[in-house]
Amino acid sequence: MAWFMLVAAGLFEIAMAYTLKLSNGFSVPLASAGFVVFALLSFGLLTFSLKTLDVGTAYAVWTGIGAVGTAALGMIFLGEDTSLIKIASILLILAGVVGLNLAGGGH
Repeated sequence: MAWFMLVAAGLFEIAMAYTLKLSNGFSVPLASAGFVVFALLSFGLLTFSLKTLDVGTAYAVWTGIGAVGTAALGMIFLGEDTSLIKIASILLILAGVVGLNLAGGGH
């Protein structure tokens, strides 16, 4: 259950970053409110997952999901630049998260 909460927290982190972009510096009320809701959900689920999982691994997975998801969302849906270096860097983040999990970061 902790891993499910952690993955959900990471997905909410992606939504948090997206609504932060849409908030235009907190000048768009609905997007700003969405940011707050997604931030609370993300941090809340991360907190619950830490009752079971090691903090280093959980935090790496959480930020990895958020970083990879947000970068992909930006490139696919927001027209941000795509390059081989960006894609390779995303793959390196994924490799690092998998490596931490293989090293025995969860209970």
